[in-house]
Amino acid sequence: MAVVALAQGMAAAHTPRESWRAAALGACRALSGGFAALSVWERDLGRLRVLVNVGERAADEDEFPDGEAYPVHQFPEITEFLHERWLAGGEPDAWVETAEGPAAGRPGYCHQRVAALRRRGRGSCVVAPIVLHGRAWGELYVARSVGTPVFDRADADFATVLAAVVAAGLAQTERLEEARRLAFTDALTGLANRRAVDVRLEEAVERHRAEGVVVSLVVCDLNGLKRVNDTLGHAVGDRLLERFGSVLSLCGAMLPGALAARLGGDEFCLLAVGPLADEVVKVADDLCRRAGELELGEGVACGVASTEDPIGPVTSARRLFRLADAAQYRAKAVRAARPVVAGREGPDDPVVRLADEPSHERTAERRRFRGRR
Repeated sequence: MAVVALAQGMAAAHTPRESWRAAALGACRALSGGFAALSVWERDLGRLRVLVNVGERAADEDEFPDGEAYPVHQFPEITEFLHERWLAGGEPDAWVETAEGPAAGRPGYCHQRVAALRRRGRGSCVVAPIVLHGRAWGELYVARSVGTPVFDRADADFATVLAAVVAAGLAQTERLEEARRLAFTDALTGLANRRAVDVRLEEAVERHRAEGVVVSLVVCDLNGLKRVNDTLGHAVGDRLLERFGSVLSLCGAMLPGALAARLGGDEFCLLAVGPLADEVVKVADDLCRRAGELELGEGVACGVASTEDPIGPVTSARRLFRLADAAQYRAKAVRAARPVVAGREGPDDPVVRLADEPSHERTAERRRFRGRR
């Protein structure tokens, strides 16, 4: 039942963090431990990095630590497993350490696990290597406090089984994360896609309504893409889209937490939550300048809508998107070299008027815009 509970807990997790926590908690309960941790082996840095600590944590043990990591060479048993026994075909068997074990070996060396057990008032621990996709991935660590039964060989064997279950759960989490990444990523540019924007914008507008946070949307249309596709081929057009995507990402980085996305075709956007409207307009202006310097392209038509500007109440994501989209169409119609910002042309702002018109009238107005190109 304990193995089933661990597997079910990891299967119910929606994020990697939830999966790590479910793995550690499930193993801790299955082995009647007081504390458990899950760590990953970072090969490039030669260290074990702790992902999660659960149970009776010491003062220096955060649940999700930012920087708790240990050089692998400090743990000879892990070094032997990762670099020698596993590479030679050995099995990933768990083992037990106790606070009564030797804390000193060769001169200048201290057995780190034994020292840690003593320092944190724990009597024993069981360490189970985790193997994922045929490679050593990290370890599962479960400890008991002083005064409780010490782990034995049977516990170590059970921990080996639990580590295999954790590995299967981690593999499932990886697959789900990859599926989520693909579902919300534009394949050509690597930016977020329309689905990601819709989700994030809905959340942002809810925060605006509840907390008054400023939400700004920049929508832009890459000029000249059809000409490039027709005269130079779609491969060259794709390169233009990729290069503009890089420019958009660069400019978006100037706004903390901004989401850079390709909406489809030659349309892109930036979603910023928190920065003031003028900061977003400044970035949009820089985006227009940089886009104008791209080889082959003909610049970009850029529209901005922000809840901080006089555009009326923004009660839905759809309305903010319509405003930014209308600003972009106006920028294209007047061949503006700089962004057009909704709400900044006075009480009868043409962008706000266009955005709030019935859909059939908006379509007719857009056709008039296109006819002026």
